[in-house]
Amino acid sequence: MVIGKSHKRVDAFDKVTGRARYTDDMCPKHAYVTRILHSTIAHGRVVSVDTSEAEKIDGVVKILTCFDVPDLPFPTAGHPWSNDPAHQDVADRKLLNEHVRYYGDDVAAVIAEDYVAADRAIQALKVEYEEYPFVIDPIKAAQDGAPLIHPERQNDNILAHSDIRIGNYEEAIKEPGLIKVEGWYYTPTVQHAHIENHICYAYREQGGRMTVVTSTQIPHIVRRVVAQALGWPWGKVRIIKPYIGGGFGNKQDALYEPLCAWLSLQVGGHPVKLDVSREETFVNNRVRHAMPCHIISWLRPDGTFAARKLELWSDQGAYASHGHSVVAKAMGAFPQLYPCDNVEADSWTVYTNKPVAGAMRAYGMPQATFHNECHIEDIVTKMNLDPVEFRRKNCMPVGYYDDFSKNELYHDTFNQCLDKAIALIDYDKKVELYKNQTGPVRRGIGTSLFWYNTAVWPISVETSSCRMILNQDGSIQLMTGETEIGQGCDTAFAQMAADTVGLRLEDVHVFTNQDTDVTPYGSGAYASRQTYIGGFAIKQTGELLKAKILRHAQKLTRMPVAILDIVNGNIVRTTDSRILMTVGELATRILYDMEESEHIAAESTYSIRSNAYSFGASIAEVEVDIPLCRAKLLNIVNVHDCGILINPKLAEAQVHGGMSMGIGFGLYEELLVDEKTGRILNDNLLDYKLPTTVDHPDLLVDFAENPEPTSPFGTKALGEPPACSPAPAIRNAILQATGVAINSLPMNPHKLFAEFTKAGLFETL
Repeated sequence: MVIGKSHKRVDAFDKVTGRARYTDDMCPKHAYVTRILHSTIAHGRVVSVDTSEAEKIDGVVKILTCFDVPDLPFPTAGHPWSNDPAHQDVADRKLLNEHVRYYGDDVAAVIAEDYVAADRAIQALKVEYEEYPFVIDPIKAAQDGAPLIHPERQNDNILAHSDIRIGNYEEAIKEPGLIKVEGWYYTPTVQHAHIENHICYAYREQGGRMTVVTSTQIPHIVRRVVAQALGWPWGKVRIIKPYIGGGFGNKQDALYEPLCAWLSLQVGGHPVKLDVSREETFVNNRVRHAMPCHIISWLRPDGTFAARKLELWSDQGAYASHGHSVVAKAMGAFPQLYPCDNVEADSWTVYTNKPVAGAMRAYGMPQATFHNECHIEDIVTKMNLDPVEFRRKNCMPVGYYDDFSKNELYHDTFNQCLDKAIALIDYDKKVELYKNQTGPVRRGIGTSLFWYNTAVWPISVETSSCRMILNQDGSIQLMTGETEIGQGCDTAFAQMAADTVGLRLEDVHVFTNQDTDVTPYGSGAYASRQTYIGGFAIKQTGELLKAKILRHAQKLTRMPVAILDIVNGNIVRTTDSRILMTVGELATRILYDMEESEHIAAESTYSIRSNAYSFGASIAEVEVDIPLCRAKLLNIVNVHDCGILINPKLAEAQVHGGMSMGIGFGLYEELLVDEKTGRILNDNLLDYKLPTTVDHPDLLVDFAENPEPTSPFGTKALGEPPACSPAPAIRNAILQATGVAINSLPMNPHKLFAEFTKAGLFETL
């Protein structure tokens, strides 16, 4: 068995030696470059763009403005196409925008021979604006009378609203003796901060087709969006995805590929490169949705829920991108993690005059987990209950079934994860140790649970294709449309293929750089879908290939297929384990057979009609210096049930990365907006505070490997779940240490000072 072992990554050598080729490495030297002029107002209309001085600069090839682009609104979200128009993504932006909707919106572009000329030309452009009022708060933007951001498509700024109704909330809260717990919780706008900024280049091939080479998570979807933006048939566009230096959801959007393709067309199809700066990555790509949230819970004295209510607003920013799907997923967590017979939940996605929010690791669930788990801790604090035992008593029970997703909790996962986390961090001892503390420096320990859906069925189509080609040496080429973006999926896919066909891992060659002209369809890297969804296609295709090989082996060995197998690249007779020939010998003989030559290959598509729950728990230990208003993370543990581990070391690395992002979300990160202008104030890695190695304790990781019965390899989501629970676990540890609830992220000294002051904590020292 290859699965379940910690094999080296298949891309490790190329990456550590620098041989891996990224988008910029592939761009031809003679390509033109482009710079984009961004608006210097938060809301308004471009009256004119004076290009006369810019056009005089040596090296400038062409200048295009918002008045030159085709009148073709298009969507950008990295979602599969829907045949139902009502479920298609909102087409609300153009290649360049005359109506600017945030400080930094795209107004014009300069194509030049080099960046010196391009930068000088951008500075020489003169823009006249007609300014409008702007709004940056999603709750205010949802109110009547707020400045309309998309008046052409609606009469208010609410992109969408959805709700959940279970039982009868109004009747349930009339039950005598109920205890009401209510709270507001806020999560901020943050940015992905991946190493490689977005970059792409485009050129027109002979025959008129357009090729875009791009750092994207979703090559097949970007192909469709580029075609839509150009008004072209989809088959006239080709997308090539090389190695990627991270994405975390930012690149699950068609960012600048449509504009880059159009710019190339304006200069006769000559290659044009669009390389986004770090500042543009922060402002002009995508961010995580800020989500203010209001929760009311009504509890019986025995600590069970009678009724619960949720109101949740999602700050979408200036354009729809992924739209309502993010907050809808966050809302869906509310009645599932802690089921209740009577629930009212409402969520709104609201346009604001801020940078566009899109997909980011865990897709609404870090926000939802913070809201929900902070509220749970507020409940146990008010009712003087044990936080772990309350969660054990009220969380999703074994056998829970969700009628919408058809997901089911098959195992006692939450208790298993809690038990492992408690043991790893010595929880019980530290709870006793940290009781009734006084003094300026105090310690605390806090808990958080989470759950996560795998993939997107039944909200959207889930389909994956795979192609395997047998080489004459007995190795195979493996092609899928699912994308490696640094998370290690190519290695997991190779392990799956090796086990399915019966080969050694080194005999599986993964085609890592997707090319929509070559690689079969796959939706891409998002929703922690790839090992689960891609596994179906790999299993099915591998079995088809193996069956073909064994049929030919029957002819060559005169043995019936029923007693033949492939083991470590050898054709084996199962009755006595004799090796009859190698797969390489078979492939060569069949390809060069004078009577019946065949290049053995298999390809298939699997359409998935299932989903799966992933689960886990975090426990964090903090030290709070009250006079300095600083919380230091001492220890943190994440325990996950993500099904069977394909590659344990890769799985652990995924959890480490997600924990790090969760630590940043909880303690450091926030994209700040100037309320007077709408401008982002910290659009760089100096002013935007990311956690570094000195801000991390040892990251403790463990797993509860419960096989997922709906999966061919027993797997389910892991890539995104580790980012969900660290922030609320840290918050709950601060609460346990100080008695002060911090309900707004990040929990930096500014926030702690305000809350400690409000609580009168300084007077008690």
